[in-house]
Amino acid sequence: MAIKIKTTDDVESVKRLTKVYADLRTEIGKVIIGQDTIIEHLFITLLSRGHCLLVGVPGLAKTLLIKTLAQALDLKFSRIQFTPDLMPSDITGTEIIEENISTRTKSFKFIHGPVFANIVLADEINRTPPKTQAALLEAMQEHHVTAAGETYVLDEPFFVLATQNPIEQEGTYPLPEAQLDRFMLNLWLDYPSFAEEVQIVKSTTSRYYASVERVLSANDIVEFQNLVRGVPIADNVIQFAVHLADSTRPSSPDAPAYIKNWIRWGAGPRASQYLILGAKSRAILHGRFTPDIEDVKTVAGPVLRHRLVTSFNAEAEGVSAIQIVEKLVRDVKS
Repeated sequence: MAIKIKTTDDVESVKRLTKVYADLRTEIGKVIIGQDTIIEHLFITLLSRGHCLLVGVPGLAKTLLIKTLAQALDLKFSRIQFTPDLMPSDITGTEIIEENISTRTKSFKFIHGPVFANIVLADEINRTPPKTQAALLEAMQEHHVTAAGETYVLDEPFFVLATQNPIEQEGTYPLPEAQLDRFMLNLWLDYPSFAEEVQIVKSTTSRYYASVERVLSANDIVEFQNLVRGVPIADNVIQFAVHLADSTRPSSPDAPAYIKNWIRWGAGPRASQYLILGAKSRAILHGRFTPDIEDVKTVAGPVLRHRLVTSFNAEAEGVSAIQIVEKLVRDVKS
């Protein structure tokens, strides 16, 4: 049972987190120009013990953003480039035969794979077959790896960020809906503004080299993750989140007519959980001790967009999942 924020230490922790978050944005801002909303959502996901799927065209600094985040948080970072020939053992690790020189005895030794890190970048996750995708997704869900009957627990915090290119889909293996559901947020990176791109070009074509300072340790992050679970929340906010998720389901009596027309399958209960966790994390990031309905609305797009399976009618009318979510957020009564 979560302990609610009510002690002096808890209040001080919230204040400290707010300051640390401001410092974090400053450090990342030395390298990454713009993308303020994406950075906030990444940190919300981390505080909520979730994982994140980033979608964006090449050249938007997805990898650089994640590496910079790992540096600012002083976390072990690992990048896995997903390719069609990647095997599950290339992610989780493999057993080798090791010989003791003095006794000449042989034994198996497990060599940790790149998944044994705090922040794992799964670059172009849809470029590898489902069997290999599943190896990573199992680790995301269970926070451990099983090999030859042995279980190896992953270090905390454990945070997976997967990327996809929305343009080129030839030779890809799209993630099934059940696997997409394991990602807390689906973030779409957009092009920078004209002024931001001018600044990007200036900083990346000169001798300037940014030194990113450590802001948080792994132990600090685990402490803040526990703090999020203790954030109190009003019943009406929880009811709004559940009602929002329920309204995405065509079979629900509360679903609007356009949901029944545009959606084949709606979001499951995990969406309701992530809406609340995301709202809690966002509230304390901004120095508030309890979230409100506006916090739920803010995280609704990234939480719900990849959990909706649109119908042929929606595709024919050119209506996207995010447009449906945005309309639903406006229509569902607080």
